[in-house]
Amino acid sequence: MTTVDQAVAIPARSRSERVIRFISRAPIHFALIGLAVIWLVPTVGLGITSFRHRDDIASSGWWTAVTHWDWTLKNYTDVISATGMGHAWVNSLIITIPATLLPLTLGALAAYGFAWVPFPFRDTIFLILVALMVVPIQTSLVPLVKLFRLWHLSEPHFGINAFSFTGIWLAHTSFGLPLAVFLLRNFFITLPKDLIEAARMDGASNFAIFRRVVVPLSVPALASFGIFQFLWVWNDLLMALVFLAGHPNNAPMTVRIPYLLSTYGQEYNLLSAASFLLMIVPLVVFFALQRYFVQGLLAGSVKT
Repeated sequence: MTTVDQAVAIPARSRSERVIRFISRAPIHFALIGLAVIWLVPTVGLGITSFRHRDDIASSGWWTAVTHWDWTLKNYTDVISATGMGHAWVNSLIITIPATLLPLTLGALAAYGFAWVPFPFRDTIFLILVALMVVPIQTSLVPLVKLFRLWHLSEPHFGINAFSFTGIWLAHTSFGLPLAVFLLRNFFITLPKDLIEAARMDGASNFAIFRRVVVPLSVPALASFGIFQFLWVWNDLLMALVFLAGHPNNAPMTVRIPYLLSTYGQEYNLLSAASFLLMIVPLVVFFALQRYFVQGLLAGSVKT
């Protein structure tokens, strides 16, 4: 019996067997439901608070808004227009999308080379690259800042302001590549060898094999790394403060949100709206790609 056959659940043959199976699995289901509720309550509370008036937030808890509907969109209009959070939200997208696509593309190409292209010292170089994952980001910030200042990578080029993000794009790409190569290489080596050899016998080049065979079969792994990288870059504060310190107009939402704090930190309506704007994009990305997430993480853990 293969692993696939073992993984297929055998349907219950009688009503009593179905009841016993439900009772035996009920504690696990209740535990998972409880964890989901614990995770969702703060998110739901933040979302509801972002639609409430400032006076209502100060006088009652967010759960009272469920029965007393007095919601408003003014918090979002104030945050987006008056505080410049809309521009910061666009900056977050400008930073995150290239900083996700660059390591994903370069990491996939490198992972294919480590998995299917023989060359001298391949395993040694791969181990060295994987070892770079233990290097703390904080230890390299000062050398990178000096290097980028020397190369003028944080300044607009060709009259285009978008190129002022080049430094932070390269920084996120360099720190994301070791994980990308490690994760994708472990997935690529599980692909059927016969497909790769058949494509080579047909005269396909390595790039053609990568583009036409490997990439279509590796969507789960690509999506799972894309989720990791997107969430890391979108929620990043440290690197945004370091590499965009001289360009306040390029600041993402993680840098702009603290500016909403007043002297006593009482602008909870604006803070909740800005925080919900910050978290809604990662939630959409995760739930849109979550069906590939577990498949990519478990790739290579079992053999069929």
